[in-house]
Amino acid sequence: MVRRPHLEDFRVIGHYTGIIINGLGLAMLAPLLTALAFAEWAVAVDFVISLAVAFILGYGLLLVSRPRRHDLSWVQGMVVASFSWLVGMVVGALPYYLSFHYRSFLDAAFDVMSGFTTTGLVLIQDLDHVSNGINMWRHVLTYLGGQGMVVLALTFLLQDAAGAFKMYVGEAKDERLLPNVVHTARTIWFISLLYLAVGTLLQGLVGLSIGMQPVRAFLHGLWIFMAGWSTGGFAPMSQNVLYYHSALFEAVTVLFFVAGSYNFGLHYAVWVGKRDELVRNIEAVSFAITSTLLGAVVIAGLERSGTYANVATLLRKGYYLLISGHTTTGFQSIYGRQLALEWGDLALLGVITAMLFGGSAVSTAGGFKGLRIGLIFKALVQEVRRLLAPESAVVVEKFQYMREVVLEDGSVRNALLIVVLYLAMWGLGTAVGVISGFPVREALFESASVTGNVGLSDGVTSAAMPSLLKTTYIVMMWAGRMEFMSVLALLGFIWAGVRGK
Repeated sequence: MVRRPHLEDFRVIGHYTGIIINGLGLAMLAPLLTALAFAEWAVAVDFVISLAVAFILGYGLLLVSRPRRHDLSWVQGMVVASFSWLVGMVVGALPYYLSFHYRSFLDAAFDVMSGFTTTGLVLIQDLDHVSNGINMWRHVLTYLGGQGMVVLALTFLLQDAAGAFKMYVGEAKDERLLPNVVHTARTIWFISLLYLAVGTLLQGLVGLSIGMQPVRAFLHGLWIFMAGWSTGGFAPMSQNVLYYHSALFEAVTVLFFVAGSYNFGLHYAVWVGKRDELVRNIEAVSFAITSTLLGAVVIAGLERSGTYANVATLLRKGYYLLISGHTTTGFQSIYGRQLALEWGDLALLGVITAMLFGGSAVSTAGGFKGLRIGLIFKALVQEVRRLLAPESAVVVEKFQYMREVVLEDGSVRNALLIVVLYLAMWGLGTAVGVISGFPVREALFESASVTGNVGLSDGVTSAAMPSLLKTTYIVMMWAGRMEFMSVLALLGFIWAGVRGK
């Protein structure tokens, strides 16, 4: 029998959702101040309106949702995580829609979810003439999404919260860098903000070196770093990183988006002196192996298709896109239609596989995650060893993940379940793409990009695509970023509300 949710469940969920929406409202201060600094008065008014709506909704939820206890059950924590992202998508879309750079509110909501989930696909119109305030909001959204909206609330708006770990896990994070989950959230933000200062400075200096004006160079440096570190793929110009026509600029972005794709726990381990974790960690090893093998596949495919005339260009374009896809960043140094028309099947297969594999768990990256790829490989090795060992032998497989861990059947089952769900979602997105009138190969590529929260595009994603495909991609981005469990918890909660006893 399924238990119907009680009023107290709704109070708890409403309370914490209100806190998270208030956090989103506070984040609007960054684009508001940017608009004021550049005398973008109409944009500033849009953000004042949007900020007011966020606070009215957030404080309204707090006012009407007064739980008797602030402790959360697992279901409540999961529902808060997934539901708050949907509410945040609607609230975050307001300044987009008021800017008149979107054909519909659905398009604006699509771009917000793309930012939250660090996907990077866009439907915005006339991006090259968007105000600094809106561009700041685009990149703040992807930066917040990389760290997580729940992590934002735990860091800045909650001193302590009984059951907060259950919201944290609901946002596809389960790493405790410190015993207290609130302190863990603050450590994640401390790491991210420190990198933000260093990354903006370095990326801004590179902008100066290629002839950009100082203010523009450091603004672009800030935005590109935010998108790179969060593996989000947004850029202030429609040509993405191709706009800068600089190998040095691209090389610096690689440093930051590879770092952003690594587990926050790995960053913390290195910070506290455990530097050998960089070469022993199962995810770091998995990424090194798969990026090397898939890089060779992409280069071989481009060589076969004769897309580029010389080796230097082939390596620069091919390997950059491969690593951008593998880290699920989505920075693109070629045009989308070049991917569709010039790259050939083998090179596209390499990039599609890289996008699905993705980066590390508990990072800003999406995809299957290197941890799950490593666990599945370790399980295969263990099974081979069992077949070759005497019947009485006990075969134990271990791996390094912040500490030495014994491989357990439950961990392998969980990894396989999530991978199967990702593959099923990829198939669904491909089918809807084909139904919407796109060729199978293009639909396969775009669906893989959405599934892995990547943002590379072969031209399918545009404001002209059918609303069905836009909505499907929104759900896929959301489910993929939350790694399904909290989304399934929300659906189960709704089902219990309708059919429960």
